[in-house]
Amino acid sequence: MAKYLMFQGTSSHVGKSILTTALCRIFFREGRRVAPFKAQNMALNSFVTADGLEMGRAQVAQAEAANLAPRVEMNPVLLKPTGNATSQVIINGRSVGVMSAKDYHTGYSLKAFDAVKNALQKLSAEFDTIIIEGAGSPAEVNLKANDIVNMRVAKYLNAPVILVADIDRGGALASLVGTLELLDDDERELVKGLVINKFRGDVNLFLPAVDFLEKKTSKPVLGIVPYIEKLGIDDEDSVSIDDKISSGGEINIAVVRLGKLSNFTDFDSLASEADVNLFYAKTPDELDAADVIILPGSKNTSEDLIYLRGNGFVEKILSKARDGAAILGICGGFQMLGEKIFDPLRTESNITELDGLKLLPIETTFAAEKFTRQVTLDKVDFEFLNSRIFSENLLGYEIHSGESNLHGQKIIADKNIFGTYVHGIFDNDDFRRKILNAVRLQKNLPPLELTRNVRAEKQKNYERLAKIVRDSLNMELLREIMNYPLKC
Repeated sequence: MAKYLMFQGTSSHVGKSILTTALCRIFFREGRRVAPFKAQNMALNSFVTADGLEMGRAQVAQAEAANLAPRVEMNPVLLKPTGNATSQVIINGRSVGVMSAKDYHTGYSLKAFDAVKNALQKLSAEFDTIIIEGAGSPAEVNLKANDIVNMRVAKYLNAPVILVADIDRGGALASLVGTLELLDDDERELVKGLVINKFRGDVNLFLPAVDFLEKKTSKPVLGIVPYIEKLGIDDEDSVSIDDKISSGGEINIAVVRLGKLSNFTDFDSLASEADVNLFYAKTPDELDAADVIILPGSKNTSEDLIYLRGNGFVEKILSKARDGAAILGICGGFQMLGEKIFDPLRTESNITELDGLKLLPIETTFAAEKFTRQVTLDKVDFEFLNSRIFSENLLGYEIHSGESNLHGQKIIADKNIFGTYVHGIFDNDDFRRKILNAVRLQKNLPPLELTRNVRAEKQKNYERLAKIVRDSLNMELLREIMNYPLKC
């Protein structure tokens, strides 16, 4: 019978997904058959499985930490915000439509819980350990009746819950005590321990607070996890996007901060290059210093294109393009670089036709169905910034509802303009370095040798995270809570 452990938080972005990732690696290293699980994600940062199903990115990282291929049972419900209080609802990797927050939470979410139960049953039959991540806080009294991701899951499994607070943002003690106070008695009973996360400074100075917490709540503090610099692990949503900037490099890369920006992890591997200074631009003037401007993916390409045009971004991008700056478009950003965008079915908005930036010779028509698939490019060979870009065996994935007249091409390039539908393309080391070297040559800088392996670095990051968390938590007590003796 599978053993369960669930991390819930006092709020969003307290570190639930990272601790879940750490425990997946810890138990994998102990020889367990361990899998991650999150009933429902709300995020624009998604991934496509080998069988073409869409799921949240955080569970992909957790699966990698557990040495597993990502599968949709790890995240059966995904909500992708599309506008004011509306989201595209994805069940078992496929869209079932766009719903208002009211319609979803008051009418559909409990139906979606059937998918949650089915996914849990499949995972429990195959794995001996399930590490579960909650969402937000279990004490949101306005959402609690129809919540399917926190205490409803814990009760369904009778899973022990560890409550996590982020001390870096302040108010951790009050958050823990207040959250417990707002829970029902049976929910409070399921909480078996507390964790203080993102701690900076001398732990010894915090020990009186630990004594207070344990006396006040009658719950053990399982550990104090330090703030981890340069974690290097994919995040679930854009709350952490300001942590993604880099500085000190010779190449300035500006990612335009779209209102419906999606799949921001596409650029993490660029940001971690020593010669790159990457930042997210909120105003057109921030693009002045950019050698490279990236238009990223968007959950609503039409609305974001209208926003860019109305706020001066389009004029600035076109000016930079004329001056020779590199302009890159990924997915929705790629569509924006084309001649026209057509939306005859009003898939994204009531606007059926929009002019693009006219930097690439493509037109895009939105369709009712999304394209979701993994992609392997045997080779690419094109000219960009007066350099030849030749690279082989590129991996990535596509998530888009628009179809463009690409005639089988996966990458379109014209002088200093480049576009593709392929997410994750910069995680391919040889390709990433050749694109950056083309920019370097344009700036009269010498090219650099390829020295990095992004996928190997991720595995090292999982090991580093697991060691820090293992050393920070009372693992003996954690296993006792799980009724899970150390495996010899």
